[in-house]
Amino acid sequence: MTTFAKQFARTMSKWTPVNPNLSAEQLRVLRDKGTERPNTGKFLHNKETGVYTCANCDQPIYESKTKFDSGCGWPAFYDAIPGSLTFTKDESYGMVRIEICCSKCGGHMGHVFEGEGWQKLLNLPTDQRHCVNSCSLNFKKET
Repeated sequence: MTTFAKQFARTMSKWTPVNPNLSAEQLRVLRDKGTERPNTGKFLHNKETGVYTCANCDQPIYESKTKFDSGCGWPAFYDAIPGSLTFTKDESYGMVRIEICCSKCGGHMGHVFEGEGWQKLLNLPTDQRHCVNSCSLNFKKET
């Protein structure tokens, strides 16, 4: 089955938006496994304290304390809230990556990369970089 056929099958059978207010860009990313353009996401430079949730179903995904600046053009996190994501091998576009999706609704968040040296460089608790599309997320500021 081609990549397009797999994406079309997922679009038609597996993923249903819960949030009726999702934009066309959010649907393209969450449902069709798209990627927003680098350096355009609304949460790339967000430094507020709070929780990032799935833009579709509002499940908590990341605590702000796990966010760091990787310079990659998308929000980066070193770990997710336990149980909030599914991890699947992604061999699209001639690469091998780990896709991350919301465990509640299946919305595409982005990819996880390991072994890039962030743990040592920034003294982080893991050597993971969750590269996440801002449009896959909402943010709930801590009050």
